Parts: sequence; C-alpha cells; structure tokens
Amino acid sequence: MGILSWIIFGLVAGILAKWIMPGNNSSGIIMTIILGIAGAVVGGYISIFLGMGKVDGFNLGSFVIAVIGAIIVLFIYHKISNQ
Repeated sequence: MGILSWIIFGLVAGILAKWIMPGNNSSGIIMTIILGIAGAVVGGYISIFLGMGKVDGFNLGSFVIAVIGAIIVLFIYHKISNQ
C-alpha cells in the first residue's frame, strides 16, 4: 500500500479504536493516525504469530486486525500514561 493509503487506513482504524476503547482519548488527528498505523503493525505481528493472516491491503480482515491492534496499543498507552 502507498503512504497515503496507510495514513487513511491508520486514521480510520485509530478513530474506531478510540470509539471502542473507554477513557480519555483527547489526542489529535496526528496521534490518531499514528495509533492506527501502529495498531496495524502490532495487529499484523500478532495475527501472523497466531497463524491468522496479515495486514495486506484494504480488506475487512486487515481492517479488523488493525483495529484490534490499535485497541491493544491504546490500552498500553493508557496504562503507561496513567502512572
């Protein structure tokens, strides 16, 4: 995927992760994009480790993996920032 595709994919995945995950999610659009992209990377590694597939483009499976990864990244971010 191209860089613009990753930015859009990350933005949508990050927005959904923030919507699903409770808590204070008052970061801006850049952090939301970074959250989504990091979530896609984390989710991709986890899904490959579990033998479920990988993030390989704009499809439903990749999107679900990216959102789950973004939720994990957001959870870890909340735990680290609240200490």
